[in-house]
Amino acid sequence: MKSDNHTPALLETSIRYIKGVGEAREKLMEKLGIRTLRDLVGYFPRAYQDRTIIKSINELVIGETVCVRAMAAENPKLSRIRKGLDLVKLRAVDESASIEITFFNQAYVKDAIKQGETYIFYGKISGTLLRPEMNSPLFEREQPHSGPDSVPGSNPAKKPAAAQITGRIIPIYPLTAGLSQKNIMNAVRYGLDKCADELPDVLPNSIAGHYELCRARYAYENIHFPANLKELDIARRRLIFEELFVLVTAMKLLREKRVEKTGRSLKTPNFEEFYKEFPFTLTGAQKRAIDEASRDMASNKPMNRLIQGDVGSGKTVIAAACCWMTWRNGYQSAFMAPTEILAKQHYQSLSTLLEPLGIKVGILTGSMTAKNKRDTYEKLNLGEIDLIVGTHALISEAVNFKALALVITDEQHRFGVNQRSLLTEKGDSPHVLVMSATPIPRTLALIIYGDLDVSIVDEMPPGRQELKTHVVSEFHRERSYDFVRKLVSEGRQVYIICPMVDEDETLEAGDSSGDSAENSNDLKSVKKYYETLSKKVFPDLNIELVHGKMPTKKKDAAMTAFASGTADILVATTVVEVGVDVPNAALIIIENADRFGLSQLHQLRGRVGRGEYESHCVLFRTDKSGEISRERLNILKSSNDGFKIAEEDLKLRGPGDFFGSRQHGLPEMHIANFATDMLVLHQAQNAAETVLQSDPELKSFDNRKLKEQIERLFEINADKMN
Repeated sequence: MKSDNHTPALLETSIRYIKGVGEAREKLMEKLGIRTLRDLVGYFPRAYQDRTIIKSINELVIGETVCVRAMAAENPKLSRIRKGLDLVKLRAVDESASIEITFFNQAYVKDAIKQGETYIFYGKISGTLLRPEMNSPLFEREQPHSGPDSVPGSNPAKKPAAAQITGRIIPIYPLTAGLSQKNIMNAVRYGLDKCADELPDVLPNSIAGHYELCRARYAYENIHFPANLKELDIARRRLIFEELFVLVTAMKLLREKRVEKTGRSLKTPNFEEFYKEFPFTLTGAQKRAIDEASRDMASNKPMNRLIQGDVGSGKTVIAAACCWMTWRNGYQSAFMAPTEILAKQHYQSLSTLLEPLGIKVGILTGSMTAKNKRDTYEKLNLGEIDLIVGTHALISEAVNFKALALVITDEQHRFGVNQRSLLTEKGDSPHVLVMSATPIPRTLALIIYGDLDVSIVDEMPPGRQELKTHVVSEFHRERSYDFVRKLVSEGRQVYIICPMVDEDETLEAGDSSGDSAENSNDLKSVKKYYETLSKKVFPDLNIELVHGKMPTKKKDAAMTAFASGTADILVATTVVEVGVDVPNAALIIIENADRFGLSQLHQLRGRVGRGEYESHCVLFRTDKSGEISRERLNILKSSNDGFKIAEEDLKLRGPGDFFGSRQHGLPEMHIANFATDMLVLHQAQNAAETVLQSDPELKSFDNRKLKEQIERLFEINADKMN
């Protein structure tokens, strides 16, 4: 990061030095992506509890969660019901009625609440209207002037202390095991107090004024500790606008840089000659994508196109057609895949397609012998290889091409910005084709891949197996195991997917709203489940384990064993989401399916149904899953259309789930949601257009902080990826 007076080093202070954090909590916060003071104040709440409304006892509604101001009518009584269960009970009253309050296993309350003192109790109302009850509420002594006419925090000069738990709007943060809401809240409060004057106003003054947006300091204070809902809305609008504005401006700058370059213009061959070589007919979507790519390659600008299509939609044929066009013009192509096993798979399929046409196809991976690598380097340099397929080994310094004109990357979000640019630098402004099997709504794709032209492959080749999806509960556990045995006895293979590697791994933030993270006992960790399956459930079957923390060699060996048919079952995390093609796999079981995004689940189930056998996807939902989770899983059950599912996922969960925990070369959205913030997105696009028209290189004084933020944004994501 470039540092000057406007990007103070204070914001880069390690989280360890924040009051109340220290070394132990530093490690837990790092799991949440919080490493610096900047990260901390930018770690926005995922929800809020409005504790500003205080009701009289006679106004209470059974089932609501609310604040009640009441006086302790008696000293609390402690009862030991049995070993492991203590009850503290008291009666509290106001001018209208009384309420019974019970605390479970909180013996300290006996001495904490005093008869005759007035408290604010916050909790869920149970019992009946005549005899309302509240179990284990949060409570604190009534603060002076803490009535509805004087909401704590309404005076911006005197914000409530982080410890204050009622009479205010409480932020709810995504958590990990070992951290509480109180831990995060206290750290954020201290962090804001420490750096409030250093928070940069990234938005140019002209833009902030035109769109009536508040200043950065106000926004950060009120996104974490809003005095009221109006202030929260003002803060959210500013931060959403800023996030989208920076991203859109950055994408426009990237596109402009690309347009400025001059590319190698290739002559367009007669693709009918190419099509007639195949024993199958290409779909209309495949031919359309080939036409779009070939027009780009024939222009005098470098192609930079995304081919986006569902699993099995035939993207490899499109890549092959572009390689054929490049070869017909006398140039070389390079195809980079994220893993060695995927590179070998592409090498086999592209060799089958292209070598009969006279194209020499080579492969380059890290596991090859030094001699084989040297031979490949020499052939590439002499132009004796027309298409090289490989992993990141392609970007090593020893690799030189005679005439590289086309670079293809598969699942490009798995490569860093630097990795991709290193490969393109091995040619003279080569054409770039990016392939992704992650279906993304077009609106989102145009933002995420703002520097790319997009081709959508939305037709499936005929003959693809229809996949059957089943949503089940724990009640069906034994039946699912029986089904696994039946399929394996018939010679088929099975994937079993878990959401976590270890039991103490960071949980997804989605459903936990209490003071601690959701109990991980309900979630399957791949290591523990592998032990259970291999030793207790299927001791007679061959089971392999794969997860992202394994050494690459072990991971590839396990996946190769499964691909070759040696292993009956592959127990894995989402590392297999984009991986080896196993036509013999006919069943995938996904544990805790409600912990994944729909698009990610769709990607995972795309691992099966790739051969001639009837295939199934079994989604186990946790017993605690709510109505929304069940609705989401039923969407998946009723459709195999990845783009339709992606649209629904965008409406329900926002953009994060299209990539899971992976990085895709662009920043994760911290507060903006493409499903709900489309109006702000359009405003941000217009604002970016206005700024760049008057200052294309962001050199003016008013735009300096915006330029710094864009530079920092890409530096951060390049670092994460490499």
